[in-house]
Amino acid sequence: MIPAQREKYNKQFNDEKYQNFIKALEDSYPQIPFRVAETPVFIPKALKEKLIAAGEEIINLIKQPNFKAFTAPSIPPQWNVPNENDHPHFLTFDFGICKNEAGELTPMLIELQGFPSLYGFQHHLGKTFATQFDIDSSLDYFLNGFNEAQYIQLLKEVIIGKHQPHEVALMDVDAPNQKTAIDFFVTQKLLGIKILALEDIKKIGKQLFYEENGEQIQLKRIYNRLIFDEVANNTEMFKTSFDPRDELDIEWATHPNWFYRISKYTMPFLDSQFVPETRFLNQIDSIPTDLENYVLKPLFSFAGMGVIIDVTEQDINAIPDPENWILQRKVNYEPAVQSPTGGVKAEIRMMYLWPDDGEPQLCINLARLSRGKMIGVRYNADFDWVGGTVGFMED
Repeated sequence: MIPAQREKYNKQFNDEKYQNFIKALEDSYPQIPFRVAETPVFIPKALKEKLIAAGEEIINLIKQPNFKAFTAPSIPPQWNVPNENDHPHFLTFDFGICKNEAGELTPMLIELQGFPSLYGFQHHLGKTFATQFDIDSSLDYFLNGFNEAQYIQLLKEVIIGKHQPHEVALMDVDAPNQKTAIDFFVTQKLLGIKILALEDIKKIGKQLFYEENGEQIQLKRIYNRLIFDEVANNTEMFKTSFDPRDELDIEWATHPNWFYRISKYTMPFLDSQFVPETRFLNQIDSIPTDLENYVLKPLFSFAGMGVIIDVTEQDINAIPDPENWILQRKVNYEPAVQSPTGGVKAEIRMMYLWPDDGEPQLCINLARLSRGKMIGVRYNADFDWVGGTVGFMED
């Protein structure tokens, strides 16, 4: 997107360099099971400023005093966790890169989450790109003036809080074997916290413990990576570990309820040039006559699962729970990243950390490249110059 930087990068690129880059990325870590793109995204200052402005508009909505009231219906009653805090610790906003009517690149919101993303891996990825390729020092994958030391310090403040690292654990169902496990291991290396599967944690009274060298160690805070939808059909596992919905003497980073509050559920409440028209399906008076310009999405799904791209009236009428779906005007991605074999579409995730008793801070970003019909692994399996990457942004 910055022509001079793109030309410089493409000239130096070759497959051997890419393979060496992947080796460096995986050095001392398990093999990465998802595709890492051949290139970062070079983001010009004008587009960066629009991404920042779009994020600030969303945060203004989240900070409204009535935000919890109007997002209360987003939390399924069977997954409501007690002792919710005042704000999430993580905010991630995904923007498709498009062109506006003036022909300028502009972001359009695709999805948002009050849930952690790859906060460890993205730093590792950006740093590895910078060491393996000749990238101009005027560009940075950090935002808001952050450098490596400041970023790690804020990450510690948000994830560890006032506790010792051994009293804090990153938790998922089967953490070491998740597709994003490299992020878990990078985070552990940066912060010194434990990585625990759900089954590694036991409940005694209201307290949670894990065992190490025959000793029971109390957990004070959980860096939560567990998504309830992934265990909805297997809650029996809670009986041999603990049920997150119980009254517990534990701090959450971030509290599970924020996963629902800040999600596609939030989008119909946003009115912005950076947000496509979005409506709850159960609140639509009449079906649009130009359905080819819309996409139908379940409120809670992952990696594009359940999304209907070519919507028909029959699809809409067949939805049994329209309150759990949104109808959204399609976003037309601009193939703005020039690969050796043509343009590639890009999505940029702006990533914020929100410490206890502090303010949300934009720190780092994630990017995804696509040639397929949608952004996502299964839509891009047969292409190169696609996959996960990071944006280097112009000052």
